Amino acid sequence: MSFTAHVASQFTTYETDRKMQSQDAVYTTSNGMPMPHPYESQRVGESGPLLLLQDFHLIDLLSHSDRERIPERVVHAKGSGAHGFFFADLFGTKGKKCPVTVRFSTVGGEAGSHDLARDPHGFAVITPVFFLRDPAKFPYFIHTQKRDPSTHLSSGDVSTMFWDYLCNNLESVHQVMVLLGDRGIPDGYRHMHGYSGYTFKFVNAAGEWVYVQIHMKSMQGARFITQEDSVKLSPDYSQKDLYEAIARGDFPRWSVEIQTMTEQQGEEVWARQGINVLDLTHVWPQGQFPRRKVGEFTLNENTVNYFAEIEEAAFNPAHQPPGIEPSADPVLQSRLFSYPDTHRHRIGRDGGMAFFNQGGRSNYLSSIDPVQFRSRSFDPRKVHGSSFSSDAILFLSEIRPEDFNAPRALWQKVWDEPARQRFVSNVAGKMAACRKPELLKRQIAIFREVDPDIASRLEKATGIRGYDGIAGMRFNGTYNGMAKDPSLRLANGLDVSKRNSLPMHNGAPVKSAAKGRGHANGAC
Repeated sequence: MSFTAHVASQFTTYETDRKMQSQDAVYTTSNGMPMPHPYESQRVGESGPLLLLQDFHLIDLLSHSDRERIPERVVHAKGSGAHGFFFADLFGTKGKKCPVTVRFSTVGGEAGSHDLARDPHGFAVITPVFFLRDPAKFPYFIHTQKRDPSTHLSSGDVSTMFWDYLCNNLESVHQVMVLLGDRGIPDGYRHMHGYSGYTFKFVNAAGEWVYVQIHMKSMQGARFITQEDSVKLSPDYSQKDLYEAIARGDFPRWSVEIQTMTEQQGEEVWARQGINVLDLTHVWPQGQFPRRKVGEFTLNENTVNYFAEIEEAAFNPAHQPPGIEPSADPVLQSRLFSYPDTHRHRIGRDGGMAFFNQGGRSNYLSSIDPVQFRSRSFDPRKVHGSSFSSDAILFLSEIRPEDFNAPRALWQKVWDEPARQRFVSNVAGKMAACRKPELLKRQIAIFREVDPDIASRLEKATGIRGYDGIAGMRFNGTYNGMAKDPSLRLANGLDVSKRNSLPMHNGAPVKSAAKGRGHANGAC
C-alpha cells in the first residue's frame, strides 16, 4: 500500500473504528503495536526498579492517562449532546439538508453539577436575553455565579455575590426574571427553546442585508420543573432523558425561525420605542416583527464516545457561513474573539486532534506554489462600513425607562398568577441565602421599577423593606439615566470630564446628520 493510500485509509476508517465492537478490536499501543496484556510492566527482577525508558507500553499508557482530560469549560461546563440533521429553506435552494451536532448545557455549574440547577441553560446558543450588554462585565459576572473565593460555597448556600452584582447592574432584570421564573428549570433539554440572543446580519447574493434574531422552538413543547421537584430527580436527568429518547426512536425536533429588521427599521424602533437591536438585554416585539420558519433540525443519533464527540466540540459564533455576518452588538463582537481563544486554550491547536494538516503545501503565501482564492460574495463596505464614523470613545451603557418595558410585559402579560407566585417564591428562596440585607433592598427597588406588585410581594415574603425606586440611587456597574440628582447618574463616581461623553443613544442604531446613517456612542 502506498503512503497516500495508507493515510487515506486512516481517515476513511475513522467511522469504522468509532462503531467497532470490542470483540473485533485488538489491544495495541498508540502506534498500533499489539500487546499481550495491558497491565504488564518491565522491571529488573521481581523486586527491582522499573525499566521505564525502554518500556514504551507503560510510558505510552501513563502519558496518555496524564493527558486524557482537557480543562472543563469555564462556563457551560455541564452539558449533553447528540447528532442529527437540519433541513433549511434559506440560502438558496429549499430543502437543503446538512448534518448538525448540538450541545446543550447549563451555564454556571461545574462539570459534575446538577442538570436541574436553576440556570439560564442553552444549546451552543443562549436564552432570549442575557444579564449584560457591556462586554467587559462578562468575566466579572461569571465570577459572581461561581463559588465564593473565601468560603468556596456556591450561591445555593450564600447568594451574596449573586445579588451584589444584579442590584448594581440593572439591565440584568429581564434575564433575572427568566432565570427565576418557570423557564429557569426546563424539563430536560428536549423541552426548551433556544435563541441566538445576539443580533446577526443575513446578507443575500446582491449584498443586501437585514438584522436577524434566530429562534429554535422545541416541537415537543416547552415544559418546566418546579424548584421543589427538581431536587428529587437525578443530577443527570436531562442527559438521561435526551439519550434515552433518541435510543428509543423518539427523535426531538426544533423549528428554526427568524425575525428580521431592516437597517432603517432598527433606527426607527429605537427612536420610537426605545428598543435597541444591538442590546443583548432587549427583545424584538413579535407582533411587530413576526417569526418566520426557515427550517427544522432533528437529533436522531446518540454519541458513541461522548468525550470525543461532545466535550471536544468547539462551538464558536465567529464560525459563520457565507450569508451570515455579525452585527455591531458589542457582546457578540467580544465573543467573536473570546470563544475561539478559549478553545485554543482548552483543546489546543495542531496538537493531538490535528487529523488534517496541509501536507507539503507552502505554509505561507507563496508566489511559486500559490493556493486558489475565491472572490468575496458581498461588499463589506455596504454590510458593515457605511454606518460607522466616529472618534474613539469610552463606552458604558445607561439604565433608562425602556429597559423595564420587556420585563414588565413578562410579569403583566405573559405569566399567569401561578407563574407569578412561583417566581416570587423562587426569588425569596434565593434571597434567603444572602448575608447582606442592603443588597436585597436595592434589588427590591429594581423590581419595583418593573412592577410595584413584585416589590410588595417580595417585601412580604422576605420581611425586608426595599427602597422606593432607583431615582435616588447610584450603581457601580452602570449609569443611572433615571436619577433625579445628576451626581447619582455616574457609575461608581466616574469623572465624566475625562471621558468623551455620557451615553446619548445607549449604543442603539441612529441616523447621523453628517453622513446619513451613523453611530453615536457605540451605536450603528
